[in-house]
Amino acid sequence: MSLSAQAREAVRQRIVDRRYAMGSRLVEREVAEELQMSRVPVREALRALVAEGLLELLPHSGVRVRSLEPADVRHLYEVWEPLAVQASRLAARRVAAAAGEPEGLAALRELLERAEQAAAAGEGKREVAAHTAFHEEIVALGGNPLLARTMEQLSWQLQLLFGLREEPAHMRAQHAEMFRHIAAGDEEPAAASTLLHVRDSRAVALRSLFGTA
Repeated sequence: MSLSAQAREAVRQRIVDRRYAMGSRLVEREVAEELQMSRVPVREALRALVAEGLLELLPHSGVRVRSLEPADVRHLYEVWEPLAVQASRLAARRVAAAAGEPEGLAALRELLERAEQAAAAGEGKREVAAHTAFHEEIVALGGNPLLARTMEQLSWQLQLLFGLREEPAHMRAQHAEMFRHIAAGDEEPAAASTLLHVRDSRAVALRSLFGTA
């Protein structure tokens, strides 16, 4: 991994973990000192994170961590919804066509268990990580590389959003329902349960962050 990629990963994780708070200004020199790197790979990393939507440019004064507004959340869900629904549909289709159980199903099952264990232990960050990985694994199971690349562009914004909002227990139950339909190879029930989940997730996010739906 190149130095700029390492810097991008490190800054990205600090944003998602909220060590760099929303709205905070990032100074290239200070970030380079913190990461013990030269300023060149850090500069490249910050530019890449602006393109990803995690940072935004400030006029004549560098970058800051992007602050989410209600419109940002709505726009993100408008893009994610059809992609997530199609990912579940493709995953179920691939299960139905497989001779045995695809490897991805075991990974999905394990992620559901990991989320339950994290919730029981009150480990919110670990639960969010498991839920994010659950959605990513559905995309992988679907086997469409173009969809995977498209979803990758949204991944970190979704992780940031998931980490900011509350994680109600019924969201875990919805994941279990999605898994049940995918594992049965039922395309349309898998798609319908995913649509319900994404729309519910949107409502939870808007209510948690802004007090509105």
